[in-house]
Parts: sequence; structure tokens; C-alpha cells
Amino acid sequence: MTLWRGAPLVLASKSAVRRSLLEAAGIPVEVDPADIDERAIEAPLAGAAPEKIALWLAREKALVVTSRRQGALVLGADQTLALSARRFSKPASLAAAREQLVVLSGKTHALHSGVTVARDGIVVFETVATARLTMRALSDEAIDAYLTAAGERVMRSVGAYQLEGLGVHLFERVEGDHFTILGLPLLPLLAFFRREGLLP
Repeated sequence: MTLWRGAPLVLASKSAVRRSLLEAAGIPVEVDPADIDERAIEAPLAGAAPEKIALWLAREKALVVTSRRQGALVLGADQTLALSARRFSKPASLAAAREQLVVLSGKTHALHSGVTVARDGIVVFETVATARLTMRALSDEAIDAYLTAAGERVMRSVGAYQLEGLGVHLFERVEGDHFTILGLPLLPLLAFFRREGLLP
């Protein structure tokens, strides 16, 4: 028995974390990754607020997938990380991950998680939520130990950490919604589904 009252939600992402969050909430999911070129889409947005970029990327993912999933409700999501005016992307290598951690060490950064729901090329819901995370002051030894233990998984997420895993050791304070930190502002999304009659 499930609470969900509709056809499976299409997730325009390969994110195992987002899928597990939705499924844990009782929402059946079909995965159909958008596979967009995020850097090319971001290029015209140079200088835009990080939260706007997160929402723009989420929207693009959802709209790409609606073009091949007629009638389906499609969810796109994305996340950006910003330290003051500097924005970070997923590190391309362990060396790049190390550089990111050196810069973030001892500072508070913002994670912006955007989500868009679309159907047949029309956006029916979108929102962005922000969390603030303070990384403890990390020694070179601590960074190297973390990267050795976490391995290439650090390249799968912006900021070179996954808070739900070994990345938790990097932080001294977290302010914000847990779901937002994991890349999906779930509570406003569930409220939208209830308004649409998809959840009781």
C-alpha cells in the first residue's frame, strides 16, 4: 500500500540519493536522466546568483525529459555551492577535490537546491532552498585522510563531500533542512503533490 495516487514520478537524474529520498517517502519513481551539458547551460548565466543557476539547471533537466515522456510528471533537480561570490562544481579529480576542501576549510558556505516539476513542456512547480554549512578548520593531514577514505566518490558531489557519508567528518555546524543538503527540497515538493491530489 502506498500514499501516492498517480503514475510513477519520472526522475530526470541519475542521483541515487534523490531517488532514495523519493522512494522512502512512498513515491514510485522511474529514472530517465536528462544528460544535459550543465557547463554549457550555465555559461550564459555567468554572474547570476547561485540559487538561480540551481533552479535553471533543474528546470532544463525536467523540460528535456518531458519532451520524450508525454503526459508524465517529470522532476528535475540540481544543486550549487557558493562561498561568498565563488561558485563550486563537482571536482573533476581528487586533486581538484583537495583544492576545494582547502578553500572551504574553516568557512561557511551555502548549498542551494533547486527542484522543478514539469509536464508536457510546462513547468507546474519549482522552488529553491538554501542550507548553510560550516566546515571545521582542516589540516592537510585531515584532508588527505578523508580523501583516501572516501576515494573517487568525492567527485560525485559538489563541494567534494557527501554529508550522509564520510563527509560529515568535515563539518562543525549545519544550518538548514537535511533534504536540502542532500539535494532535494522534499518538504515543499510534498506540499505541492498534496495540493495536486497526488498525496493525502
